[in-house]
Amino acid sequence: MRVAVVSESFLPTVNGVTTSVARVLEHLQRRGHEALVITPAAGSPPEYAGAPVLEVPAVMYRRFPVGIPTPLVHRALVDFAPDVLHAASPFLLGAHAIGSASRLGIPSVAIFQTDVAGYARRNRLTAAEGFAWRVVNLVHEKADLTLAPSSAALADLTTAGVQRLARWGRGVDLDGYHPRTRNESEVARLRDRWAPHGEAIVGYVGRLAPEKQVEAFAALRGVPGIRIVLVGDGPSAASVRRALAGMPVTYTGALHGRDLARAYAAFDIFAHTGTEETFGQTIQEAQASGVPVIAPRAGGPLDLIEHGVSGILTDPLDRRSLRAAVTALRDAPSRRARMAEAGRRSVLGRTWESVGDQLIEHYASVGAPSVDLSPTLRKVDVD
Repeated sequence: MRVAVVSESFLPTVNGVTTSVARVLEHLQRRGHEALVITPAAGSPPEYAGAPVLEVPAVMYRRFPVGIPTPLVHRALVDFAPDVLHAASPFLLGAHAIGSASRLGIPSVAIFQTDVAGYARRNRLTAAEGFAWRVVNLVHEKADLTLAPSSAALADLTTAGVQRLARWGRGVDLDGYHPRTRNESEVARLRDRWAPHGEAIVGYVGRLAPEKQVEAFAALRGVPGIRIVLVGDGPSAASVRRALAGMPVTYTGALHGRDLARAYAAFDIFAHTGTEETFGQTIQEAQASGVPVIAPRAGGPLDLIEHGVSGILTDPLDRRSLRAAVTALRDAPSRRARMAEAGRRSVLGRTWESVGDQLIEHYASVGAPSVDLSPTLRKVDVD
């Protein structure tokens, strides 16, 4: 199978879209398929996982490259002759590619991943919210299939009138993120540095950006016996520092690979604050790491957290509920352990291999050549 992946974001930019695209490319390579990446110019590597990367002209908007529709895309699709087009979080570039694929008779699968309308809601732009959903509909209407990452996103797209929908989640690295990592000496040193008096470490991983609402950690001001660790960077860094000034907070910047896995393992509690998550990948990574999770009762977390069992869902309209949840878990290490185990068990079937095979089946459903996946089953432990 030949797959043209058009992504609004790719390396070196690091976010949920980039991570998902990278894992898809790795899986296509494992399964012996060919891929081409088309992405806005941002200094991407010339190839990734065996797939050549074609950069197209882009403009910067709030430190983010936005791809400009260009005839380069059409020519690239003609030359590569893909069996299917994969449009990751399509906007201007993705919509242009979907249109070109339609004219060329190439089936397309669009991946809904960014809550554009959520931006309008957050900024109290009521009229703009309706307009945003009309734009989403226009972008996706020519796609043969739109994949939503969660039941909440699926419901939103259905309400907006988007047709030909299915659900496709995200995978998680169950070996890289594992409870055993907490036993490493490097993790012990992290805990000693972050919480020198044995405080409970409340951690966050993700971009420091408006949609993540990290300033909500201010609700924990004055809670005794905790230290807050924020892993990530982004345009809201200064705003977050102002909101949390004087609180016991450690800012690590962005972490990757083993450094990120060890950071998760050092947490006693993982807290997510954004109410616009279409999925919630860092929640899965925390669960895989054996860390109890807290997140708002909205969007993607509704599918990932069983309230009171594998984590706590808070009231998205009441930031005091974050304070109550953290306090409840701080004082109950046995409850944290039970939630951690339940969270780990909840993600055992969500490897990138299984999720990648589901995606290939979606490609086949729109007309791409079907293949015999025959995945090898393996036992995954929770120790």
